[in-house]
Amino acid sequence: MPSPATPRLILASASPRRRELLAELGLPFEVVVAQVTEHEDPTTDPRTMVAHNAALKADWVAARHPDAYVLGADTTVFIGDTVLNKPRDLADARAMLRRMSGRTHHVFTGIALRRQADGLRIDRGVTSAVKFRAFDDAVIDAYFKIANPLDKAGGYGIQEAGEMIVAGWEGSFTNIVGLPMDETKQILTQQGLLR
Repeated sequence: MPSPATPRLILASASPRRRELLAELGLPFEVVVAQVTEHEDPTTDPRTMVAHNAALKADWVAARHPDAYVLGADTTVFIGDTVLNKPRDLADARAMLRRMSGRTHHVFTGIALRRQADGLRIDRGVTSAVKFRAFDDAVIDAYFKIANPLDKAGGYGIQEAGEMIVAGWEGSFTNIVGLPMDETKQILTQQGLLR
């Protein structure tokens, strides 16, 4: 347990990838998963959706830990005019990858930092572009043997055998993984949590 002089940081996320990325900062933090229903309407503007969900998670946890800094995040994939959240099943994941094959899609992440004790509310949004190779079902099958697509927006993780399906990207790599670290570091440094 941190001393009273040490500000507590809580990650309001069940994502193991966000946990790993945040741990790379060497900062002590706890994980409290928000018991909320995320907004996942595929017709919603993806930037609005991820901002809403990140804030929803951070606000829920901050209400229960008012003295802690609470970091919430949400990520989705957008191609054409369609949001691709976490797939329902393998068939849905396969359909997502087929749709993105040979095309460029965007990854949007919303970040929310809250501290209820002093009314702190910081919100950021980050966008990256990812170009997929053109591939067939045999590549999708091989990819699914290496990576679990079911817990990831868009049905893939760039950090897990991404070279099989990804031709290149622009913007933040860690945003594509699920937590844009440059923006996260900047926010935490501004609040004195990082030096």
